[in-house]
Amino acid sequence: MEYRAYTGMSGLGTSKLVTDFQHLKEFTELSVNSKNAAVQHNQETSRKESEDESKLPVLEAAYATILRGIGEDTDRQGLLRTPARAAKAMQFLTKGYHESVYDILNDAIFDEDHDEMVIVKDIDMFSLCEHHLVPFFGKVHIGYFPNKRVVGLSKLARIVEIYSQRLQVQERLTKQIATAIAEVLQPAGVVVIIEAAHMCMIMRGVQKINSRTVTSTMLGIFREDLKTREEFLTLVKSN
Repeated sequence: MEYRAYTGMSGLGTSKLVTDFQHLKEFTELSVNSKNAAVQHNQETSRKESEDESKLPVLEAAYATILRGIGEDTDRQGLLRTPARAAKAMQFLTKGYHESVYDILNDAIFDEDHDEMVIVKDIDMFSLCEHHLVPFFGKVHIGYFPNKRVVGLSKLARIVEIYSQRLQVQERLTKQIATAIAEVLQPAGVVVIIEAAHMCMIMRGVQKINSRTVTSTMLGIFREDLKTREEFLTLVKSN
């Protein structure tokens, strides 16, 4: 009996095998890259938490000094843990220093054939005034004209968080949010409006309880076209 070795495949079979192998290789590389990114993110998060822990004693000591400076007894029951709590609260309120827009996007930018205005309004915002370290808070309204690219709507709120969780002035905060959106999306235009109440005006100084500060940054078509700007303002004011 004669045995013959199988030495080849049809051209179609070979082509399919090569294609399947390429797809498998691409999928494997994508999986590896995703895992590496996840590992790197976890390592960065762990390092950030370690850094925060290492800085807590300094912050605690500073808050204890402040309490004694205003005439309080840091050994009384109600204040025993206040410096530690205040230190952790300050780290949380300023965690935006350790985050960037690209950290939170997570591939949430999508190719989309949409070129009409997108608006997300009434985004809650809380920040700390860098002049007195007291809060200011209010609403952020964002609009942009996509240039064939859109972003997950929740990411706009996260961009607001990143820049508001730093020591801020409202004017700079408004511009930073608008500039960040413009950089990552490259839209035809971006507008950001912030309406906020500042505790430095309400609790101290002039003590004007009902005062509100409104700031805006307009880029691209919102700056250039009056009708577009008016359309945005009308939609923001509507219920």
